[in-house]
Amino acid sequence: MNGTKLPDGGVLYDETEDDDDDALSSEPSEGPAASIDWNEALKNETGLKGAELIAEFVKHLPNGPGVYRMFNEAGDVLYVGKARSLKKRVGNYAQGRVHSNRIARMVRETTHMEFVTTRTETEALLLEANLIKRLRPRFNVLLRDDKSFPYILITGDHRAPAIFKHRGARARKGDYFGPFASAAAVGRTINSLQRAFLLRTCTDSVFETRTRPCLLFQIKRCSGPCTYEISDEDYAGLVREAKDFLSGKSQNVKSAIAAQMAEASEDLDFERAAVYRDRLAALSHVQSHQGINPAGVEEADVFAIHHEGGLSCIQVFFFRTGQNWGNRAYFPKADPQLSGAEVLNAFLAQFYDDKPVPKQILLSEAVEEQELLAQALSEKAGHRVAISVPQRGEKKDLVGHVLANAREAHGRKLAETSSQARLLQGLAETFGLARVPRRIEIYDNSHIMGTNAVGGMVVAGPEGFVKSQYRKFNIKSTDITPGDDFGMMREVMTRRFSRLLKEEGLPDRSADAAAAAGSDDLNDAAFPDASFPAWPDVILIDGGQGQMTAVRAILDELGIRDVVTAIGVAKGVDREAGRERFFADGKSDFSLPPRDPVLYFIQRLRDEAHRFAIGSHRARRKKEMVRNPLDEISGIGPGRKRKLLQHFGTAKAVSRAGLTDLMAVEGISEAVAKQIYNHFHESRAG
Repeated sequence: MNGTKLPDGGVLYDETEDDDDDALSSEPSEGPAASIDWNEALKNETGLKGAELIAEFVKHLPNGPGVYRMFNEAGDVLYVGKARSLKKRVGNYAQGRVHSNRIARMVRETTHMEFVTTRTETEALLLEANLIKRLRPRFNVLLRDDKSFPYILITGDHRAPAIFKHRGARARKGDYFGPFASAAAVGRTINSLQRAFLLRTCTDSVFETRTRPCLLFQIKRCSGPCTYEISDEDYAGLVREAKDFLSGKSQNVKSAIAAQMAEASEDLDFERAAVYRDRLAALSHVQSHQGINPAGVEEADVFAIHHEGGLSCIQVFFFRTGQNWGNRAYFPKADPQLSGAEVLNAFLAQFYDDKPVPKQILLSEAVEEQELLAQALSEKAGHRVAISVPQRGEKKDLVGHVLANAREAHGRKLAETSSQARLLQGLAETFGLARVPRRIEIYDNSHIMGTNAVGGMVVAGPEGFVKSQYRKFNIKSTDITPGDDFGMMREVMTRRFSRLLKEEGLPDRSADAAAAAGSDDLNDAAFPDASFPAWPDVILIDGGQGQMTAVRAILDELGIRDVVTAIGVAKGVDREAGRERFFADGKSDFSLPPRDPVLYFIQRLRDEAHRFAIGSHRARRKKEMVRNPLDEISGIGPGRKRKLLQHFGTAKAVSRAGLTDLMAVEGISEAVAKQIYNHFHESRAG
């Protein structure tokens, strides 16, 4: 690999043809440029930092396009940027002119940089977006998007295709339609399509075992292909109609069904005509729930941003095949000093990093790199992508409608954030906390007479519940007496904080205190920490003095009692909401006034923990109830299990089978047959 020696002993790797696989192994295997070389080790051994360090790097940078990363002393990525000319772009940081507070602080904290050269600026743009989403640098605009988009799947690997909601990789053969903005939108559409096209929604395994039609056939939401209530040819016709409807040919489909209804009426077959009438009504229901459906927009995503009060809201509407498939609001993390156009520009590339790109993208305002972004997305999608800001006509009205939704969502978010901030402040004052908590963890246990015991942890912060941080703990200890809530809580606390200490170490509360005290730097408020903190400021325990004794013992044992504030919430007299008792270190137990907002806030936190713990317990109990005895036998995988069940019908019949019968099953050798037989006849074996 060719490279330029740097004064600190590192090497700046340039674009070459003889890439070393090992040099690329720590980075994504997929990338926009096949010739990208990663700079592995630009180690700073000179002691320089900030603008002085950057100036040294600039001396050896090329004038070509690429991506750069800035690191702090701890090795955390501070910023990822792209440039048409690495030398010129990075050189701006070393000059120290016209820097915002955010940029100035970022430069001061930089102790290390890494660079990647690319063939074109479009490749740099796509790579930058990929790295920002993966590394989540502190000083970049960050798209907070923890959910994949749902699609509708009509399967293509079965004689009777089914219609399902689908998320994730498109591994199964079939036709995918989407994206839809939410699972609820997909659910409503599938329910209506069932009534319109009578497609099955059952799994293949259920389909194969049916001997008579299910309830969906009786209520006219399935045509019953499982028991040949409809021929395969006629069912295939229904599937074609459904695909046509989802592909934008809705008027053709409705016209064809209307003609069939008229024909049935002329033949005096009013029962068949009524079926067609109901199907037409279902299709109308789908379109009536899609809101605005502009005739001139076949396939497009529409983005509108409202930027005010340090908060940006980006509203996205999805239009596919001339139909509105829903909308979603995003609130990217960004420096309040950035303009709406700058936030939107950074948002767009990240948004399409892992999503299909439509042929048209409409914006509420122009962005700086509009042409470059269109070129990059066109290369990524394999078709031309047009990005525009409509100035007149139906498309401008459409963007105005999306912008109005962005303003409304922005207002709601500001109100929620303000309310949450006041509640956290009230919690700190009520319990005499040293600072307003940024992370609260709430714990609860759930079980039935000690069986399938689960501990649940939910997390809340300045923006409400943080569901990506929720955790469940399956109680594993065999020393705990069934139903011993204190023992369960001890296990949960031990596992949670032992792992936290191992992975994160003790938290640095001095940084939090500085942020709480305020600073002259505007960005201290905007970026008090690189991310949502891993350590909780407060833990709420659903329980009274007994639970708190168990928890405090664990915190003492781990040496973190002064690091985390533990508060117990005991149910009131007759378990009545509003009469809870609170237990905290250094205080006598007390209650809050029935109408205190902080009391309602704590009740909401506790109820969410209760909901999550019960849900986790029910899921575990359900899994236990449907567990197949064959799963417990070593060497019996899905294939052999399927063969056994097809041969014998049930696991119970397998347990009663003799060796000869077991060996008669395809794929079951004598050794495996003995293993199965001995598993079910342990008392007799030997």
